[in-house]
Amino acid sequence: MKAGDNTSWHELSVGEVAELLETDLASGLSAVEVESRLKQYGPNKVTEKPGTPAWKRFLLQFHQPLIYILLAASGLTLALGEFVDGSVIFGVVLILGLIGYIQETKAEGAIRALTKMLLSEATVRRDRRKQRVPSIELVPGDVVLLQSGDRVAADLRLVRVRSLEIDESTLTGESLPARKDVDPLVLETALADRTNLAFAGTLVTRGEAEGVVWATGDQTETGRIARLISEAVNLSTPLTRRVAQFSRILLWLILGFAAFAFAVGVWRGEKIVEMFVAAVALAVGAIPEGLPAAVTITLAIGVARMARRRAIIRRLPAVETLGSTTVICSDKTGTLTENQMTVKQILAGGRFYEVTGTGYDASGVIRVDGKPVVMEKHPALRACLRAGLLCNDSALIRDDGKIRVEGDPTEAALIVAAEKAGLAHTNVRREFDRLDAIPFESEHQFMATLHRGKRGDLISKKGAVERVVGRCSTMADNDGHEVEIEPGKILAAADRMAANGLRVLAFAQRKGTIAQRELERHHVERDLTFLGLQGMMDPPRPEAIAAVRRCQNAGIVVKMITGDHLLTARTIAQEIGLRGGSDVDMPNAITGRELERASDEELRTVVQDSAVFARVTPEQKLRLVKALQSRGQIVAMTGDGVNDAPALKQADIGIAMGISGTDVAKNAADMILTDDNFASIEAAVEEGRGIFDNLKKFIVWTLPTNVGESCVLLAAILLGTALPMLPVQLLWINMTAVTLLGTMLVFEPKELDLMDRPPRHPNEPILTFPLFMRTGFVSLLMLAGGFALFLWELQRESASLAEARTAVVNAIVMVEAFYLLNCRSLTRSIFALGIFSNLWVLLGIGLIIAVQLLFTYAPVMNGLFHSAPIAGDSWLRIVAVGVIVFAAVELEKWIRFGRQATVRQT
Repeated sequence: MKAGDNTSWHELSVGEVAELLETDLASGLSAVEVESRLKQYGPNKVTEKPGTPAWKRFLLQFHQPLIYILLAASGLTLALGEFVDGSVIFGVVLILGLIGYIQETKAEGAIRALTKMLLSEATVRRDRRKQRVPSIELVPGDVVLLQSGDRVAADLRLVRVRSLEIDESTLTGESLPARKDVDPLVLETALADRTNLAFAGTLVTRGEAEGVVWATGDQTETGRIARLISEAVNLSTPLTRRVAQFSRILLWLILGFAAFAFAVGVWRGEKIVEMFVAAVALAVGAIPEGLPAAVTITLAIGVARMARRRAIIRRLPAVETLGSTTVICSDKTGTLTENQMTVKQILAGGRFYEVTGTGYDASGVIRVDGKPVVMEKHPALRACLRAGLLCNDSALIRDDGKIRVEGDPTEAALIVAAEKAGLAHTNVRREFDRLDAIPFESEHQFMATLHRGKRGDLISKKGAVERVVGRCSTMADNDGHEVEIEPGKILAAADRMAANGLRVLAFAQRKGTIAQRELERHHVERDLTFLGLQGMMDPPRPEAIAAVRRCQNAGIVVKMITGDHLLTARTIAQEIGLRGGSDVDMPNAITGRELERASDEELRTVVQDSAVFARVTPEQKLRLVKALQSRGQIVAMTGDGVNDAPALKQADIGIAMGISGTDVAKNAADMILTDDNFASIEAAVEEGRGIFDNLKKFIVWTLPTNVGESCVLLAAILLGTALPMLPVQLLWINMTAVTLLGTMLVFEPKELDLMDRPPRHPNEPILTFPLFMRTGFVSLLMLAGGFALFLWELQRESASLAEARTAVVNAIVMVEAFYLLNCRSLTRSIFALGIFSNLWVLLGIGLIIAVQLLFTYAPVMNGLFHSAPIAGDSWLRIVAVGVIVFAAVELEKWIRFGRQATVRQT
């Protein structure tokens, strides 16, 4: 037996399948054989990949250069006897590690969700008896019985079907249920077109069938996707990559800085212990203790903002990644579209009618020549819509403001179209009692119903255009009269509708008494009257169209990746306005079969030029994301089905749909949309850009202050003077300033041109050259102001070293407060933003002034931090230093960025 191998089961006949699986279709497997095969193949469940031990995941949170810097700072501070400050820094490190550990642990549920999908019951035939067994006990060769409402528990080769339709949207991306048969298929048939197979995890929506299990557990298509999820690489985000790179550079600079100062002092003949203290002070001053905390706080606030805009973040760095996104790969069904079939166009009585509205809301209207129709004047239209209601087995259930479909989405669309014309489903069915029906069968491509009305019997028929038109001898004109049919014109009209991406159904009727009130096939094979065509599609969300336009205007490329048909996907893409290739009006499109033939190098070009990828398999989705990433793109992947999960995990940020999304997709994603609305992605991108913008402002604010502090100390060492600040005073500055000043920047409102900027280049450093120059400029200003003030204070009569150091500490804090105002925008003046547009900044400045007064004049603070009260004129000089730095930076912005630095945002 070859179960679970690479056999092409869709290519084999029913007899060959039974022979290979060594099973009897009539009696099924015996209990003894089931037990033997269960031992051979194992239980029908997806094997969970062993994860990294919890203790190791926790320790890995500390394996990064910036954490090393903080741990070193904590150790050095403790070594100096400052146990409180050392403990605070260590506590920050511990909190950061815990947050990372908790977030990472949440991402372990994807494969467990796949396992839950298979843990159900199945109906099987064993020992010639029909039995219900746990799906986990299914084995290759089992004969499984399916009926409407069943979830398929293993991969099956169908051997008997009756009007079988299966919803495979979570696996293939198809918006419509797949119609199944038993005929063998050619080897090259794509996964979504394998009509003689049923796949684990999919749902039977109609009919009944029997199938033979050929794959269970890990060998199923669902199991294979689980392996793809577990093999997908967990990528770092742009923010974590940049912070890690920045931290490594900073680590070596700080160590080199401290070593140089130590060596110079010893060379000058200073005591080794004193120089060690000075080197420690210099290192502590340069270490940006607040950077990891600021990153975490900024991203955490971003999570709260995202939640208010209907996006739930599962990993903190995902907030920033959205702001870096250069490409969004979006699934079509339910993401860009409504996932509700909608009749858009009707041909009846030789006239085309436009149907407005989308989805199952009947608020739209039917128009002709741009005007709403009056049904009494359009009897042919009325007859066509009535046929769609009569030849219909589905129902729309409206409950508590929500609409759900019982039955086929196509038939639901016919009900809604009739309601838009004022025809109620229940009223029409009450007027025409159903007597009999011929159910839809895929081999015949039609459905017919027999009804008894006040004026006699009525047969209604709907189906494929070719199967209906060819059976009609007359057609209804606009007045409802029967005239000679014109099949050529009808077929041409159907082709035009199909070319617009519509799924077209034809409708016909026949009047007259039927003997015995039983409907036979020969009753609908001839002498029918053609009523019209109805063309439907799963329409795009109106808000998605606007969101795609905003994303593209922001320089973000949007690509559609779907399992649906090429023509349908391309039509939707055109309506949405996707751009790609040289043809702006009709974006470039490619099929999964073409992707399969493309080499990796060819694929790199294809992903750049194409906007639509249709009939794509899960492996190909994953391959597309990797190809985009190989070109340096930051990829966001949206999706809701099982088939999307591997690509969601591989993408820089995976975005799952909260309403229609499967548990597998949600657990594989970094972000979940609570409203399944593509427009929320655009809002999230804007939030992500704003968050990174504020984070960069914080870094531009904190670096010059840390570097400036170190420069003041280095100058003292080089000149052989006393240290202007002690290590404990530097820790005081860094911790209080970051808390009361720097974190206020995370509340800065988004700048108005945020979504007019192109995406940041993935390799762009956190500090660009202009910002690097500003860092150096402000550091030099702080060096000059701080050291000059120190020397000035020492020269005053009766001034002590403690007073001079206290003045320098206050001057550094004052520079940080004024420079905070500069950093509210990196290009615009504070006067352009408005002084009061961020009250948090003003609150922070007020608090830091109050805290510094305590630092200066409270006796307990004087004892802990070696500070001393200073005179009033010293405060004038301290404020002057801050004002000079503020004015110099505003002038630099005006020179570098011109008039935009002073013009108020409107």
